[in-house]
Amino acid sequence: MTNVGPFEPRVALASLSGASDAAWARRAADHAGCAFLGGIALDRDTRAAARALVAREREEFLPDDPVAFVERELAALDGVPLRAGVNVRSATLDPVRAVARVCRDRDAILEVNAHCRQDEMCAAGAGEALLRDPDRLCEQVAAASDEGAVVGAKVRAEVSGVDLPDLARRIEAAGGEVIHVDAMDSEAVVADVVDACDLFVIANNGVRDRATVEEYLDHGADAVSVGRPSDNPAVLARVRRAADAWFAGERGPPPGERAPEREGDVEREEGADA
Repeated sequence: MTNVGPFEPRVALASLSGASDAAWARRAADHAGCAFLGGIALDRDTRAAARALVAREREEFLPDDPVAFVERELAALDGVPLRAGVNVRSATLDPVRAVARVCRDRDAILEVNAHCRQDEMCAAGAGEALLRDPDRLCEQVAAASDEGAVVGAKVRAEVSGVDLPDLARRIEAAGGEVIHVDAMDSEAVVADVVDACDLFVIANNGVRDRATVEEYLDHGADAVSVGRPSDNPAVLARVRRAADAWFAGERGPPPGERAPEREGDVEREEGADA
């Protein structure tokens, strides 16, 4: 097992731009073992992209000093029983190195965002643009790892021309220890990634109930993550019970708990672009 953990319970909170701060993580601490704050735009071009996203009424974190903001938010989680992570978006290396040093000192995971598909962020050279340019993605992973941080990447399935298992191997070779896979509608890709590398694999998308938790863990994921309903205690409690039960060797819903209907209850992570 890597320096990631395992954290317990094996439930993570996936970052949601403009919403996932220390207060958000604290509210969910009874149900999760890890929380990814952010995403945080770090450099000139990604901050300009974030301002453009705000102008069209999307939520974004835009502190005057992103590195100091990360330091304050991680400090606010001192004493909270969570492994913290920070999802960052950058087109350049120096800000990634600076946040990596903060994460190193706070025992937090730095998560390079190769996931956001908003046009403005991709045009800035971050998010999904890194997914399509693995050399640059791995440069960011290596830069953060060289600073002594535990490093991961959040990636997305179903991107034309992107081979996630091969990318996972490259991330590992660059010094990464975690891969956070938004499986979209291709849940089996999680098994392909697990087979390809020794990274700690967090599976994401549609995690709401016992069936979805079991599906991802059966595919070999080390943990699951909750996106949009990460502020919903009922969903988080249900997901934690399911994860705890799976690792205890128990299958199926407990007595008195009925799995919710997938339609309406299981909303895909569309738009959760951190």
